[in-house]
Amino acid sequence: MCGLAGMALPAGAPPPSAVVLEAMIGTLHHRGPDGSRCRVDGGVGLAHARLSIIDLDGGWQPMADAEGSLQLVFNGEIFNHVELRRELERQGHVFATRSDTEVILHLYARYGDDFVDHLNGQFAVALHDVRRQRLVLARDRIGIRPLYYHCDGNRLAFASEIKALRAAGLPLSLDVAALGDVFGFWCPLGERTTFDGVRQLPPGHRMVVDLRVDRLAPRITPYWAWQPQTPTVDAADEDACAEELHALLVDAVRLQLRSDVPVGAYLSGGLDSSAIASLALRHAGADLRTFSLAFEDAEFDERPFQRLMAQALGTRHSEITVSQADIATAFRDAVWHAEMPLVRTAPVPMLLLAAHVRDHGYKVLLTGEGADEVFAGYDLFKEAQARRFMARGPGSRWRGRILERLYPYLAHSPARSAGFAAHFFAEGGDPASPGFAHAARLRSTRRVLRFLHPDLRAQVDAVDPLAALAAQLSPMDGWAGLDRDQYVEASTLLPGYLLAAQGDRMAMARSIEGRYPFLDHRVIEFANRMPPTFKLRGLREKRLLKRAMANELPSAITQRHKQPYRAPDSQCFFADGQLRPWVADMLAPDRLAASGLFDVRAIGHLVEKCRAGRAIGYPDNMAFVGVLSLLVLQERFLQTAGPGA
Repeated sequence: MCGLAGMALPAGAPPPSAVVLEAMIGTLHHRGPDGSRCRVDGGVGLAHARLSIIDLDGGWQPMADAEGSLQLVFNGEIFNHVELRRELERQGHVFATRSDTEVILHLYARYGDDFVDHLNGQFAVALHDVRRQRLVLARDRIGIRPLYYHCDGNRLAFASEIKALRAAGLPLSLDVAALGDVFGFWCPLGERTTFDGVRQLPPGHRMVVDLRVDRLAPRITPYWAWQPQTPTVDAADEDACAEELHALLVDAVRLQLRSDVPVGAYLSGGLDSSAIASLALRHAGADLRTFSLAFEDAEFDERPFQRLMAQALGTRHSEITVSQADIATAFRDAVWHAEMPLVRTAPVPMLLLAAHVRDHGYKVLLTGEGADEVFAGYDLFKEAQARRFMARGPGSRWRGRILERLYPYLAHSPARSAGFAAHFFAEGGDPASPGFAHAARLRSTRRVLRFLHPDLRAQVDAVDPLAALAAQLSPMDGWAGLDRDQYVEASTLLPGYLLAAQGDRMAMARSIEGRYPFLDHRVIEFANRMPPTFKLRGLREKRLLKRAMANELPSAITQRHKQPYRAPDSQCFFADGQLRPWVADMLAPDRLAASGLFDVRAIGHLVEKCRAGRAIGYPDNMAFVGVLSLLVLQERFLQTAGPGA
């Protein structure tokens, strides 16, 4: 796990500046504190900051093959590198190191651009084929590791984080369309990023750049896609499928435990992280250290379940307890690393947890992330199930009672009022539309737009968010409703927010590598072959996963109602009934006006509502966090006020 940066120039241009490359990689020291190196060859410069995990002595990058005709920088891990190396050695390849990086070089030499098809891992790769004068960039199937770029034809600059592109001299301004994405879907969609002119290579895609021309024109193509298959098993085969899933998860965990440094695991108190920790300990023989995140606020705290699981496994366990003040203090740092506006504070405690893990001497952490997307664990999927059920009998009163079973963990559940719930969940359009399951989330989050400056809001409102979403997705004709819902979630929130702002960016800010066995592509492909009812039956989520883990975990964990990870939001930024000093400074009317981004009067009303404790629902809390994070982003990244500056 590391950080990479690089630059490619067209034929005839002077070589990239080593000074610029060093500046770029210097901004990524947190991703690779164990050392950095640069290399310039012809029109391509590569730079790398290393977090040493595999082959501590021999895995330095940029790495070249024996002839120096292939040069590579790589961020991530290739979990099946041992098996790939054996096969390549049988084919006559000779290796100089034990690193997974060298395996990629040999795979490219053998298979060309199809090398990515052989990788089981989480990665961003930049490979310079010196002899053929081409550059290949590739990103893992799910989008676990980031890869950003800017290309104007005269220069291609790329890096693990956008701040490195700014260090290459790229001025940053807000992308208004991406702002609409974030204040709707929580993240930019597709290739967009928060900043105009900065793109991200989509998950499961590769880019090829011909360096022999006088104007660079990247060609981007997909090599993998989240694709449900027609189920080939009968409902009677559920036990056999559960056994097959268990074996597959055991192997995924076994591969992801490969490391030359100790590996820990995160215990949230829920099914997913408990499953991964149990499989690591009981089937892979890991000497496992576990870590948990706790909250002073009882509404968000899951300590009893975390401690129950740690005791059941007998792990060495430690926890960090986070307060509202802690979240407020670390918020600006979290936005700096996220490089996008946030509508929830949830990434901030993950940043604090990463620091706790690092303080205990660990670099690698297994997590349960991804199980909710793969096995339909989210309330969003149950909401859509309930709304489709209601749509089949729109005049029925008894069908609406299904909503009462949603959100038992929320003190202010929207389902507590039958009338409000029926109205709230009845909206969303055609149950067959791509955005059907996400309509309620979109509607709640877009209330942030009320606080934007009227001119900026008009620009954002000019883009239809559901049309923008549909344009990013593959056709879903004939798919089951749950399959559509999962695919949309896996194409938006998973890579754009959970694995980015809340995952990679918070962990790597403290030099921690997160690993995600549920996102092994074999597990995803297996789940996508299962009937939807194996995942969500009625409102019972993750049915097959629970069956697969029934003999591994305490029933208090497997039978527990899904409680999504959450953190306190707007209340973190007040103390004794007043805004915390730095927040008051950020939200001062003159500063808001100078930003050019906001409706100053509307934000004044929002602040008062939050101060008085009347912001008890998601929309107001998301608006407050969204406004504050956008101000922080402007302060840290933008050279002048307003979008397009």
